[in-house]
Amino acid sequence: MDKINGTIPESTNQVSSLASRADEFEDEALVTPEELSTRTGGFQRNAGSMNWGTFDSMMKTVFLKSKLNVLIVCGLLAILLNYVTKRHDWVFLLSMLGIIPLTERLGFATKQLALFTSPIVGGLLNAAFSNATELIISIHALRSGKLRVVQQCLLGSILSNLLLVLGSAFFSGGLACGKIMQTFNKADAVVNSGLLLMAVMGLLIPAALHYTHSEIHSGKSELALSRFSSCIMLVAYASYLYFQLSNNRHRNEANVRVIHNDEDDNGDEVPEISKWEAMAWLAVFTACISVLSYYLVDAIHGASKGWNIPVAFISVVLLPIVANSAGHACAVMFAMKDKLGISIGVAIGSSIQISMFGIPFCVAMGWVIGKPMDLNFHLFETASLLTTVLVVAFLMQILRKPILLHCGK
Repeated sequence: MDKINGTIPESTNQVSSLASRADEFEDEALVTPEELSTRTGGFQRNAGSMNWGTFDSMMKTVFLKSKLNVLIVCGLLAILLNYVTKRHDWVFLLSMLGIIPLTERLGFATKQLALFTSPIVGGLLNAAFSNATELIISIHALRSGKLRVVQQCLLGSILSNLLLVLGSAFFSGGLACGKIMQTFNKADAVVNSGLLLMAVMGLLIPAALHYTHSEIHSGKSELALSRFSSCIMLVAYASYLYFQLSNNRHRNEANVRVIHNDEDDNGDEVPEISKWEAMAWLAVFTACISVLSYYLVDAIHGASKGWNIPVAFISVVLLPIVANSAGHACAVMFAMKDKLGISIGVAIGSSIQISMFGIPFCVAMGWVIGKPMDLNFHLFETASLLTTVLVVAFLMQILRKPILLHCGK
């Protein structure tokens, strides 16, 4: 009897489960094809809404988190005015304003992509795209045969980083952190000053060869020396970058990263967009900067005539400030947050990249495309650069005493 009583509940459960499954089959049989398609369509709409929500979130992250993105409209107006009117001054002005947010977003995309890579690859990405705008403008000017614009733009980029950005960082850091002793890695500063002096020597020798009239064939010896020096400088910069990233990437992180987020002090920074989205936006922003740079370079002489200002002023002062405005503001913000080492790394590191990589790269590219780009930056420009580098090197030495940074007393 016990066996019979034990099997009765089991059989009862089996019968009830079979009855419930029969009811399910009956319900499914009663569903019409129209209702079934409606249900599947609802699932598809839910999946589509999820995809649209992801896309909408990504667009908000890329375009709505920076107020500078309002100026992107200026780039579109510059392209339109270039074909509608002949006002090159307006085209130049609107192109400059349009490049500013694109440069900032390029840095954002670079930083997001670097979060998905190793520290070495991330450092290479930040080093490669930190001065991408200046290089793109210089390449367009080089292809147009405006060699003096190339030289003056690159020279102005170095001077603005060493004088304007570094000076503003010291001043703003002293005001904001007056009672805090701001420190930085002085060994790195000495090494960077030595690299800057090496770059200046590379520019000084061709200029001395030209103005002493000691070359055998006028122009040819100077150009050959410039190309040889450029190759040496490129190899030296590659060696410096390899050492900086592979051996000292933790200690010297400020020299190879241009844009940081100060929220990662308590942990690793979380990417805001995916890896493939970062790569896509990196390509899009680079292409947009290249397009606007083409119209910018094409309108330089027209803007000079329309505003009645020299081309040298536009090339040395306006273009470098606009092309790297986001990096300049970033250096000042870090100094105000008691991160002077990062500010110095931004300013001097950017100058090293332009002098040791940007200028030699333009000389090598001119060699490839048949443009006689050399390292003869004329006497006044070379003397100005040498004086600036010597002042910065001397400043890095005397800052071992806290008198300039401790402004609270």
